[in-house]
Amino acid sequence: MKLIESDIDPIVFSPALRADDELANYWMRQATLRVRREIAWIWHERGVGAKAHSGELPPTIDRASESLDLSRHWAEKRRFFEENIAARYLGDALRSARPTSTTWRRGSFGWVVRELKLDDVATFALGLGLAVAFDGSFGAVIAACLNDHSRIYPNLMLIQRLWDSPEEALALSDPMHALFSFGLLCRSSAAQRPQSETFWERPLVVPSMIARELLSAQSVVPAGLELLDPKTSEAGELDKPGQLIAYRLKSEAAKHLRVVPLLGNQRSAYRQTALDLSRVSNRTLWEYQGDPALLASEDYLNMLVTLCWLQDRGLLVHHDLFDSGDKNRDRNEGLPLVSVPVTLFLAISELRHIRHIESALLSPVVKIPALSFETRLAVWRAEFEDDMERVGPFLMEMARRFRYEKETIRHIAAELKALPRKPSEEDFITACRAELSIDIGELAAFVEPRFIEERLILPNKQELQFKEQLGAMKSLTKVHYGWGTARAWNEGGITVLFAGPPGTGKTMAAEIMAHQLQLPMYRVDLSQVVNKYIGETEKNLKRIFDAAEISDMVLFFDEADSLFGKRTDVNDSRDRYANLEVSYLLERMERFKGLGILATNRKRDLDEAFMRRIRYVIDFPVPDERQRAEIWKQVIPRDVAANSNIDTAFLARQFPLSGGHIRSIVFNACLQSAHEQMEKNVLHMKDVLIAVKREYDKMNRSMSLDQLGPYAQYLEALE
Repeated sequence: MKLIESDIDPIVFSPALRADDELANYWMRQATLRVRREIAWIWHERGVGAKAHSGELPPTIDRASESLDLSRHWAEKRRFFEENIAARYLGDALRSARPTSTTWRRGSFGWVVRELKLDDVATFALGLGLAVAFDGSFGAVIAACLNDHSRIYPNLMLIQRLWDSPEEALALSDPMHALFSFGLLCRSSAAQRPQSETFWERPLVVPSMIARELLSAQSVVPAGLELLDPKTSEAGELDKPGQLIAYRLKSEAAKHLRVVPLLGNQRSAYRQTALDLSRVSNRTLWEYQGDPALLASEDYLNMLVTLCWLQDRGLLVHHDLFDSGDKNRDRNEGLPLVSVPVTLFLAISELRHIRHIESALLSPVVKIPALSFETRLAVWRAEFEDDMERVGPFLMEMARRFRYEKETIRHIAAELKALPRKPSEEDFITACRAELSIDIGELAAFVEPRFIEERLILPNKQELQFKEQLGAMKSLTKVHYGWGTARAWNEGGITVLFAGPPGTGKTMAAEIMAHQLQLPMYRVDLSQVVNKYIGETEKNLKRIFDAAEISDMVLFFDEADSLFGKRTDVNDSRDRYANLEVSYLLERMERFKGLGILATNRKRDLDEAFMRRIRYVIDFPVPDERQRAEIWKQVIPRDVAANSNIDTAFLARQFPLSGGHIRSIVFNACLQSAHEQMEKNVLHMKDVLIAVKREYDKMNRSMSLDQLGPYAQYLEALE
């Protein structure tokens, strides 16, 4: 590379550079002139002074010899700057008058120098870093000055070498110098550099977006960030605590990073709340919507915060974008530079997410209440005001069942209005359901109902109770918000207990109920929820119930006695924490807004406090002969039943089995008939009886040939 004579001319980056920031031009020119003068000295020192005028860069030499020359030739270097024609010319240019303007836009180079009260050597260091950031080819010149082709960025050693009073550069060794604490200059991480490298040799870099902001005529707009302006957005309603926090943020001048925790759930109006808090201070903010992996980089997050400070904006970041989830996190780990006076709105769903942050950095937590039913209904009605006569009757159900925020409701409404036909109630439910993104992970599994057309076969009492339960769920909206029970009952849903021996239809009843109510069903996996470590079970339960807060759903707890068991006398700490788990369950079940179904075959083991809170208890008995006959007819596939001659009355009379056992027997018999026979869709009585025998063996129950009556010959060969 060659240095051309224009390198010593004034640097003007117009129109990209801010037209009113002559100070940036001045100090970047200072950097270029000093580097040019250093190159001339290096050529002279190596005994080839003529090369200094050729524009070529000097080659590298032995580093040990070069280090000795630095201290040995200091006086000679001063004389060279005064006597050499080229060096004297460059020195005269360095003494040119600096700009006298005192008016700079916020975020410009001049504004930063004034705001941070930077002295000349610090201003020069920033100008040098900007010169490298602006011109990529300048890195080769830096490498020549440092006698190392791999060092294309300046460091403290170079700044000392270029500055006329090297001792003044010692102030830049302070890690909390304003250039570093405000993120304008960054030292490369020690982990990324050779172990032999000293503190003075570590590269100094102006982050790319910061360099653009300091030098650009227009404010930088990073990709992945959305500008939120209170002036152009719809105003929300802060509660009284939120209003007080908003005025505190306005009145207290930020001296360091301020973290404002916004506590809500995954569907809370974090953006609206941050806007409302910023509206009082009349300050815009950015919401990060880019790649979450980027925020894992400390350098990137620091750069964003510095840019926010330069542009006087807040920053809204969702906690899960940069949280590692490590329980043993260091103090303030994951936060950007805490010395930069920026307001960071941090969206969280649990208070534990901020336990590692120093209290001095935290403002009071802003709790985001969910929209009320009335507000949700008003938004729905506003979107469909021209079609209220038709859709009005089921908008109330949408507003209660799906607890979305305004923005989500409007998004769903836009989808529905774009349909080529008038949307039906089923379209509304489908669109709302599609918007759900429930994250329960391995704690619960989604259940696709298997029983669509099947009828639940129960005694008359239990059948009436089942219908009452269905009617209760369908009436919940009317009773809560038409009759006014919502406040007294905390808008709670319904909890029902299905009790009975295994195979009596408890799971089947839950699936039929979910299908008829058009509710998604999740089966809670108790093996994943219950944890031997203290406090972990409650955390798992909280995760489930928090996810279920967004929309009505069926939460199915099979073998509920293992989780909802009786509280015990406290004999040790384990008993105390076990009782806490039960108490937490009581509280969350009472606030659960959907349909909770508990299934157990050990009803007496349930805690009495749960029994008081259960709205309905349906006992599932072992079916009698009439019910067994109906079950046999129902579980045999229709096409098979039409081609077969199965004596269901005999089977029902002779074998007192539950519905689950009967279903298993029919399936096994179908498998055997299909394997052994060539006829199409024919089930044989022999195969059914063999399957009954196998089911009895599985249950360790005996079966006599007399019990088989006229069909005894089918099983004689099995004895």
